[in-house]
Amino acid sequence: MTSTAVEANADGLIGPTHSYAGLSPGNLASSLHAGKASNPRAAVRQGLDKMKVLADLGLPQFVLPPQERPDIPFLRSLGFTGSDARVLEQAWKDAPSFAAAACSASSMWAANAATVTPSADAVDGRVHFTPANLITNLHRSLEHQQTKRALDALFPDPAHFAVHDALPSVAHLADEGAANHVRMCADHGAPGVNLLVWGREAWEGWDGPYPARQTHEASQAIARRHGATGAVFPRQGRAAIAGGTFHNDVVCVGALDTLFFHELAFEDTAGTLDAVRKAAEGRFEPIFVEVSAADLPLADAISSYLFNSMLIQVPGEDRLTLICPTETRDNPRSHAVAERIAASNGPIGRVRYVDVRQSMMNGGGPACLRLRVVLTEAELAATNPAMRLTDDLYVRIGEWADRWYRETLSPQDLADPALLDESRGALDALTGILSLGGDFYPFQRS
Repeated sequence: MTSTAVEANADGLIGPTHSYAGLSPGNLASSLHAGKASNPRAAVRQGLDKMKVLADLGLPQFVLPPQERPDIPFLRSLGFTGSDARVLEQAWKDAPSFAAAACSASSMWAANAATVTPSADAVDGRVHFTPANLITNLHRSLEHQQTKRALDALFPDPAHFAVHDALPSVAHLADEGAANHVRMCADHGAPGVNLLVWGREAWEGWDGPYPARQTHEASQAIARRHGATGAVFPRQGRAAIAGGTFHNDVVCVGALDTLFFHELAFEDTAGTLDAVRKAAEGRFEPIFVEVSAADLPLADAISSYLFNSMLIQVPGEDRLTLICPTETRDNPRSHAVAERIAASNGPIGRVRYVDVRQSMMNGGGPACLRLRVVLTEAELAATNPAMRLTDDLYVRIGEWADRWYRETLSPQDLADPALLDESRGALDALTGILSLGGDFYPFQRS
């Protein structure tokens, strides 16, 4: 039975410690810009403006708060003692790699926050969330407990939502969240097909230049705990991983009945498409839009982030819209592909470009910044209204960012104790704006 549903977006609000520390092997943009100065104020504004674009198009848009950084409790767990400022000072002196991880603002990329199964695809009729353990990279492995708190705050009603703990933090169950998940369907409220893409088996030897971050076993475990129907498990292309596609959403995006992907996205493209057709049989007829390496070499796909765009259905429009970063427009090859697809009679009818350059310099495009959640009318009504972006909230968060965020931040500035105080002041104020309570962050509870 089909119910009326919409696809909402929950974007990670970029935090005050947004910086280019080059912490993510395999993320070419992150490595390329390591050590450069960032602009946290511009970054948060760009992310906020992208959210406003989606809200103005009529899609429900929510805000996920940044995490507390620097992560002083993490540094204390490594044996650093004294005042919080002293802990930060000693960590940067004696263990700078750990200190850098403790300062990362990477929770901004909400596509890695969790894997989501809509109620239409779950046997118990609830929306299920599993926060990603993100164990491949130290700085991201620190996120999942606070991610769960944020999801609990946004989706508080257990009658409609099930927010699970992350999978065990072991290499065998490495999980990167929705960045490796695509849902296809005839209608958002109809049962769908869930592509849970993985890069390696749990006990498989791996000799690639970059890590394969998602295990097959993690994807299967999430499907089981969510009671997910219509699941298929394609393998990510080895050549794509070796070329720098650390997540499948760098080479693939889907919406409704359409899958838009690079020819190197899957290890077995024919087998993947056949599996999708079989899972969709009797539900809908999948549409596949494949871009060849001849038209768009993998290097251009990665630098332009054409496939890390948001593929959405604007209310009232029959054809899909592709929300691309300006880097897609600035790359002649990707721009030609995007415009040619929009000019065709295919399922994608329009391309829009958004400026998220501060995020892109760290390897995260428009799709990285958002977690997609399909919600029925009743489920949408059960969300936390204070976290839904309105014109008023847009203005309030913009003023908040102008008050608290620095215009320029170098990696060396992360050791500044004043930044710790500024970040905590910003987050304390934000909890009031988003009605998160006075004990949302660790520093508020200590």
